[in-house]
Amino acid sequence: MGEYLLHYDGTFFGGIYDDRLLIKIVKSNKKYNLDESIPYDGAKPMYLVEEINDQRMLKAIVVDTCKDLPAKK
Repeated sequence: MGEYLLHYDGTFFGGIYDDRLLIKIVKSNKKYNLDESIPYDGAKPMYLVEEINDQRMLKAIVVDTCKDLPAKK
C-alpha cells in the first residue's frame, strides 16, 4: 500500500496518500471549506488538508472530523 492511515482516540479519520493529508468528509468538517481529492483510483473523495503547519487549525479539523465518525470497537 505504501500509505499511512491515521487514527485519533480510536477513530480512523484519514490518511497520508502520495504526500497529501486527506481526511474523511463528514458534516462537522464541511465548515473548513477544504478541497476534495481522490486518494487512489476507485476510492471515495476525501478532503485535502493543505494547512498542515497551523497546529491549532489542524487539531480542530481532526477533532471535529472524529466527532462524526464511529470509534473503533
